[in-house]
Amino acid sequence: MIQGRKTLGLIPARGGSKGVVGKNLRPLRDKPLLAWTIEAAKQSQYLDRIVLSSDDEAIMAAAREWGCEVPFQRPAALARDDSPTMDAVYHTLESLPGYDTLVLLQPTSPLRSAADIDRCLELSLPNKFCVSVTKSSESPFWSYYKTTDGKMIPVLPSNALRRQDLPETFIPNGAVYVADVKELLRCKGFFTEHTVAYEMPPERSVDIDTEADFAYLEFLFSRPYFLGNAQHDPR
Repeated sequence: MIQGRKTLGLIPARGGSKGVVGKNLRPLRDKPLLAWTIEAAKQSQYLDRIVLSSDDEAIMAAAREWGCEVPFQRPAALARDDSPTMDAVYHTLESLPGYDTLVLLQPTSPLRSAADIDRCLELSLPNKFCVSVTKSSESPFWSYYKTTDGKMIPVLPSNALRRQDLPETFIPNGAVYVADVKELLRCKGFFTEHTVAYEMPPERSVDIDTEADFAYLEFLFSRPYFLGNAQHDPR
């Protein structure tokens, strides 16, 4: 609980992943990918309850083994390849009413810490919404559309000739999404004019969507310096 607000942590983890087959249960070091998110959530000082939303029996069993509550099984209609995560959010809030704040924690972001979760919650208090981000590796000011005849059209107008003259830009890193429940249901999403950003460093912003992402994460873990740097408390 934070400032008297009942806070629910939700971990969405459906079965049937195509980009990385079985990714939620894929071993990373000494535990399944899913367990990294469960452990970070359990260490948060503000989450009152941590639940899993999944359609998959094996994922549900693993979540229970690692200490996450599984109060229901997600309907198959909400766990298709094209099902948006927000469908799982709405289903959870309907199934578990009475919470003031929702924290969405995707298991594909294993390097977010409890401190990241808690800081996002603190930032959300006056603003209703907070999303974790990281600096863009490539500036959209140097991005182009390509027309059917091969012409280049800038995505954003800019007169800057040097990278250092461009404004910094950020992208959501998938690690933490926080919202006031009433406002979330009203706005139908986490991105509003009131949403504030919580910046995380690139080395802890790995989001597992492809085999290449998983290979990169395993490479990082193979570096002797990485564990200490990646797991530090950012506060």
